[in-house]
Amino acid sequence: MHYLNRTISSVFTFLLAMSSAQAQVKIDDAWVRATVPQQKATGAFVRLTSVKPTRLVEVLSPAAGVIEIHKMDMVDNIMKMRKIDGIDLPAGQNVELKPGGFHIMLLDLKSQVRAGDKIALTFVFEDQNKKRENMAIFAEAKSLNSNATSAMSH
Repeated sequence: MHYLNRTISSVFTFLLAMSSAQAQVKIDDAWVRATVPQQKATGAFVRLTSVKPTRLVEVLSPAAGVIEIHKMDMVDNIMKMRKIDGIDLPAGQNVELKPGGFHIMLLDLKSQVRAGDKIALTFVFEDQNKKRENMAIFAEAKSLNSNATSAMSH
């Protein structure tokens, strides 16, 4: 198992190095909410800034069996969460994926996410010409009672 974790880490480090050389999207303040034992879902949050108009169309991770992009909306005074196809990233504008708004849901978790864990995430972006670009990062897991949301307010 330790060998597998090192291999996955090496692959994601390589992908990160490859993607940052051509990056059109800046990824900041990425974090994942830590879970309790037996919990099978959690959220991932990040701030994205694109150089040119693009769209976040998918997120991949070996930590979960299913990853979905979600949006929270207030409908008739009730907060509702729904899966969406992607998020438009206008050129030069920060788009925050945060609790209560756009976010990434990691479902069917492979194991508990503990505070301090580094969770590998690969973001898939698509430009106006339908050309895709992958960017791999590690997001730190933070406990529910930590000040995780303050990291997103810079």
